[in-house]
Amino acid sequence: MKQSVWLNAHLYTCATEETGGALRDGALAVRDGRIAWVGPRAALPEAWRKVETIDANGAWITPGLIDCHTHLVYAGNRADEFAARLEGASYAAIAAQGGGIMATVRATRATAEAALLAQSGKRLAAFAAEGVTTVEIKSGYGLDTPGEIKMLGLARLLGERFALRVRATFLGAHAVPPEYAGRPDDYLTLVVEEMLPRIAALGLADAVDAYHERLAFDAAQVTRVFAAAQRLGLPVKLHADQLADNHGAALAARFRALSADHLEYTSEAGIAALATAGTVAVLLPGAFYSLREQRAPPLAALRRAGVPMAVASDCNPGTSPTHSLLLMLNMACVLFGLTPREALWGVTRNAARALGLHDQIGSLEVGKVADFALWDISSPNELVYALGANPCLGVVFGGQPRPRPDAGDQSHA
Repeated sequence: MKQSVWLNAHLYTCATEETGGALRDGALAVRDGRIAWVGPRAALPEAWRKVETIDANGAWITPGLIDCHTHLVYAGNRADEFAARLEGASYAAIAAQGGGIMATVRATRATAEAALLAQSGKRLAAFAAEGVTTVEIKSGYGLDTPGEIKMLGLARLLGERFALRVRATFLGAHAVPPEYAGRPDDYLTLVVEEMLPRIAALGLADAVDAYHERLAFDAAQVTRVFAAAQRLGLPVKLHADQLADNHGAALAARFRALSADHLEYTSEAGIAALATAGTVAVLLPGAFYSLREQRAPPLAALRRAGVPMAVASDCNPGTSPTHSLLLMLNMACVLFGLTPREALWGVTRNAARALGLHDQIGSLEVGKVADFALWDISSPNELVYALGANPCLGVVFGGQPRPRPDAGDQSHA
């Protein structure tokens, strides 16, 4: 039985609503990879004073950060599209000309697995260096059966290489590939009858997502995919109401989705549906910023309804080319109006809920997995306040210290 106690630490447990769970001069006991005791050091039981102690040297300890929405596995970049948008081109116009998601599909299909693993590994290293211990990675840049299987397999492999938890999400309903141009329903037949069953049989997906917008898939089409996912026992989540109110939040709630993501145009009725279903609202300030959107998610209404709010990077080459979850904390507060506590809970406790893992991770509580990060800060607010800073001293994953990787280190991939 492996036991240890972390002392000389301040704890931000994410377990107390009013304060976020801030506890100065705390102690954290770990047994066999799980948290066995947490509280003020003065109250540490005598039995724990006799086991191995680890000096945190005055660091703050938070739960390991969780990025619950990324498209991290891809090839190439779309810098030229970014420049075109700055010159006035719309996202929809770029997509209509063969850019957007299709540009990344072409690049990803053409890239060998080893090269794709190396490129994606550099991105994941950047997140891991910022205290991230769990990351969701979506497919959706293959859009054929071999390509989607390749992406999900690489997502699993990345988790093993970097010693962090990866939740893989099948996003076959991301766009209609060129070989099915004008035939979206035929493509979805492939998704439902071939891709999903094979991916489920291989155990490659933990959830199923879809892109519900006018330039992607409508409610009836998403319903086909979600019904098939649920028949296979896979939970769902949805890109919803980013560019218009297409009643995506209500659609997600109807299937009791783990999360509905983006939500800039969600209505009061949609928010009420999310609250009833217990679906998490995932806010994605990186895409809002990159697209220079003007309408922020309806934060006040989400608060009034008691909808849990998570924050994620939406790491992708087209609309959120960021590798920093810490930067998203600042953006969520400055652009959307979250409080620091809401933002920090958004990448810990509520992000865990958005992945269906809230009983395992996301807070420093007895019985949960001992995933936590150590920070050279004077208060948790610094994690939200500082632009471009990375005060992460190191990470403990499943009770085991994990060296902080260099974001440019290729050795893992």
